[in-house]
Amino acid sequence: MKWLQQTLKDIRQYPSAIIGLVLILSMVVLALYTIITIPYSEAIRLWRGGEEVWGENPRTVPPAWTNWFRDKKMPETLVLRVGDEDVTKDMAVISEDMYDITLTYTFDYPYDGFPQSMNVFFTTQYTAKAPHVSMSWLTPDGRRIRLGDITARRSDTYRIDQDDRLTRRLRGVEPRVGLFADPEKENTPTTVKGTYTLVVEATTFEPNSEVDAKFVLYGQVHGLAGTDHRRRDLMVALLWGTPIALSFGLIAALGTTVTTMIIAAVGVWFGGAVDGLIQRITEINMVLPFLPILIMVGTFMSRSIWVLLVWVIALSIFGGAVKTYRATFLQVKEAPYIEAAQAYGASNWRIIVFYLVPRIIPQLLPGLVSAIPAYVFLEASLALLGIGDPVLPTWGKLINDARANGALYNAQYYWVLQPAVLLMVVGLAFAMVGFALDRIFNPRLREV
Repeated sequence: MKWLQQTLKDIRQYPSAIIGLVLILSMVVLALYTIITIPYSEAIRLWRGGEEVWGENPRTVPPAWTNWFRDKKMPETLVLRVGDEDVTKDMAVISEDMYDITLTYTFDYPYDGFPQSMNVFFTTQYTAKAPHVSMSWLTPDGRRIRLGDITARRSDTYRIDQDDRLTRRLRGVEPRVGLFADPEKENTPTTVKGTYTLVVEATTFEPNSEVDAKFVLYGQVHGLAGTDHRRRDLMVALLWGTPIALSFGLIAALGTTVTTMIIAAVGVWFGGAVDGLIQRITEINMVLPFLPILIMVGTFMSRSIWVLLVWVIALSIFGGAVKTYRATFLQVKEAPYIEAAQAYGASNWRIIVFYLVPRIIPQLLPGLVSAIPAYVFLEASLALLGIGDPVLPTWGKLINDARANGALYNAQYYWVLQPAVLLMVVGLAFAMVGFALDRIFNPRLREV
């Protein structure tokens, strides 16, 4: 353990390594937080969910914090339900079988931009006769606009922006604009800021009928990370991409490096046919097309990230590093302490595990640390090529979805930049630590 203590002491001399360690520790903490707060099964459920899960989110909108950099503030998503502080529900008896139910939704609108859309989701209870619903819109300047009349089924949705009659009443202006615009500024639509009210008046025709409604105003910005084309909150993929990326990179780098080192040590120690076989397998493996094989595995076998991880390790253990480690082990094999171990009767495997391998572990660390981001980028590259895991949210999958849906062409840069920045942070953090370790363990780089 002395070499480890000395290594930590030497790392303190490199500020870049300290910054890299802080970044790595932050990513590890974020990964642990994600696993605890969003379990694996829940992450899959959320990412595969449709309108039933993400129905209250707008489509393809940037994060809410982008408003900090705008002169004109864009609206955030607003959801009002029965039972909320700004929602009132009144009931009046008309006759023995008829009731009037009035739902009032009041909200403040201080934004400069118009919403993306608006929906009213109805949940009703009745036996045979569905309730009749009338809706109206009250603006801060005192106008009252009739929205529409519908017969509310048990689970019904009134999409305000798709009401053609309402559009005609607003003189051809989209409802999402016309309901908020100042009527005196027709040429340059400007929002009227203030308190708006949605009034839902329902008439029921049965004694036990009930009407509830949820009003959703879809904003132009949403959450900490924005949304994609399926209304999914990108924060789920950004958070869960962290443990997936770190685990994939660490397992692949550790499994490949340690296995390769042991294979090289076995070949050097036993020599002869064993060493020759290992060298021939290595030479054959070095000419095999690595990425095309992984693409074939993902296409014809399985796209599971863990199956791909096994294949990545299997294709990498007989890589060029076998020859590099072999050259080092050939020098270590001739050391006097190896001959002493043989003299007192140490077994072959004991010599390999306790005398050969530990000798080069310090030299192994820089390469191991540097290999982790390489495998993280490999996973992202496979996802970008459409070979990513079909159910798990990852950074590479985010970038692939953004590319497939024309995010850059539609100026939805947040969709690409957020996972790309996280990939860059991971690469930068491990690169800074790996370079510092390389300078510590490689005497020729100490003065660089």
